[in-house]
This record gives sequence, structure tokens and C-alpha cells, in this order.
Amino acid sequence: MTVDLRAASSLPRSELAALFTRAYEGYFVPVQVDEAALDLLERTFDLDFDASLVAFADGEPVGLVNLGVRGDRGWIGGLGILPEARRQGWGRILMDAIHEQARSRGIVKISLEVIEANEAAFRLYENLGYDFLRWVEIGSLEAARGEAPPEEDWQAAHERIRADRHAPEPWQRDDETLGHYDDLRGLTTHSGAAIYRIASNGPVIVMQFAGDEAAAREILVRLRALAPVSALNVPEDDALVSVLRRLGGTIVLRQREMMLPL
Repeated sequence: MTVDLRAASSLPRSELAALFTRAYEGYFVPVQVDEAALDLLERTFDLDFDASLVAFADGEPVGLVNLGVRGDRGWIGGLGILPEARRQGWGRILMDAIHEQARSRGIVKISLEVIEANEAAFRLYENLGYDFLRWVEIGSLEAARGEAPPEEDWQAAHERIRADRHAPEPWQRDDETLGHYDDLRGLTTHSGAAIYRIASNGPVIVMQFAGDEAAAREILVRLRALAPVSALNVPEDDALVSVLRRLGGTIVLRQREMMLPL
């Protein structure tokens, strides 16, 4: 069997999007990627398709891995293997190769998230030397009547969060990610702040700091007055998580955040 690793950028965007979708067939969370979604992922999360890789066996694609690059930090923005090629070692091959891609670009640490139920991927990352950092959760809360938040400058809320937070943000919601959105809104409270977007199904909290549960409650109550609320990759010990549960919200997904020093 001839094994070939090629830059993701060497494929037409339509083929790369179709491969991404096929590589996540039967996955724990359905993934449907078209060219527009691929462009959005690239722009928002700084995916580098020159560094990202597609694996071929005898000329046919079998899987892919995406690398996000921000200075000397990297992020695995998706590792997927086609159903017929799984459990044949392609995940290890792609991860070893993407680590070399990262080192060649001066990256000194690389992070990723793995869904709680995906034990096979977790074991792979552990064997590769990744350290478990924390659990991060995606939550949802149904809408309820209340006082909607006023229009606020998201940058003022950002300054408040940066001054008060005590841990780094996950990749999808860190400072560089915020800079790629053009539709952010801010919300400040007596001891907290939030930055959110209005998506098709309601407000999505992309960054927040709640100094106490009262602040977390005010953030959620204000936002749920607009529509159902989603919260993206919130560390499990954040006050927002416990308050969301008490308000009747649901934790939709738990992920392990992991990191590998290079």
C-alpha cells in the first residue's frame, strides 16, 4: 500500500469539504461541512490548510487533520478518518505528521478537545503525550420572559473579562477568535460580563466571566429573555455552568481539553 500525506490546500475546496463530512460520518456529533462552512472555520479559528494534512492510501483519501496556528500556539481543528479506514492506525499517522508540521512552524504547544464519549480518541491523545487540562462544556437554556439586555459595546465587556479572568480561554473562545467576528455584543453586570452573538437559534455566549453565581444568573436571565441561550466550551467549574443547571438548562456536550508541549 502506498501512503501519501498531502497539504489540505492541495485539494479543491469542494473535495476538502466533502472529505471533512465523510470523515465524521457516524461521529458522536453530526458534522456537515460545505465550502462556506470550511471558509468560516478557516477564518474564525485560524485553520492553516497549508499545514493541515490529508492522508491517501493507494491514491484514495482516507482521513484528514486540521491545524490552527496562532503565533507559537497550535490547535487541532478536527481529526477524522473515513469509516472504512478506521482502526487501521491512520489517526496516529496523521497526528505524528501534524506535530512535525507544527514544530516546523515554531509552535511550542498544541491543544485540542475530545468529546467525553470518544474514548478511542482520548486514548490516542494520551499515548501521544497530551495532558488533560480540564473539562469544558457546551450548555443550552430555554428562553423565558424577562428584561432583555441593553445594547452594549462588546469591547468594554472584553476589557472587564480580561481584567478579571484567572485561567486561559479555550481556543474557540479566546481573544484571537473574538477578533474574527463582526457581530459581537456585550453585557456587563455588577461582578461579571459576557460577550455573545445572535445566531439563528438565539444568543450564543462566546466568552464570559462571572465573579459569583449572582452575576452568572443575571447574565443568563438577561440573555434568555431574547431567545434560547447557548454557552460554548465553558470550564465545568465556572459559575455559569452550575447556575445554568439550576435554571433548568442542559449540558449538551462535555469535552476534555488537552495539551501537548512540543
